[in-house]
Amino acid sequence: REQVSAAISAELRLRAGGFNVLLEDVAITHLAFSPEYAKAVEAKQVAQQDANRAKYIVLGAQQEKKTIITKARGEAESAELIGSAVRRNPGFMKLRRIDAAKDIADIVAGSGNKVYLNADSLLLNLLGDADDKFEKSVHGRGKWLSR
Repeated sequence: REQVSAAISAELRLRAGGFNVLLEDVAITHLAFSPEYAKAVEAKQVAQQDANRAKYIVLGAQQEKKTIITKARGEAESAELIGSAVRRNPGFMKLRRIDAAKDIADIVAGSGNKVYLNADSLLLNLLGDADDKFEKSVHGRGKWLSR
């Protein structure tokens, strides 16, 4: 608008100078653009907003990709550490079973329902035969844990 106002003022001063009229100030009180121009300006603004929206969607997708990669690396490292702990000390699996049993017991205890569970359903395996089988598979033919 400033550019249009300056251009109009300069043009009016030039024309008025031909009639020996000196213009000191020109004030534009009403300025209307053609409907085509107004539509073009609006279309440009909409296109700019769409471009910005697409840019933020791409940035969000890139951040999500980084998050997924980081999470996958963490899970892979966790699996490696668990595998290493099991190879070094098969008692680690007993500890994991006890932790799982505690979690199950906490959930069941917090429930309003009456539930009857035996030790096997809590993953305690009090007889220990599953742990023995697992330890044999780890130390025997269980090469699936080693790299």
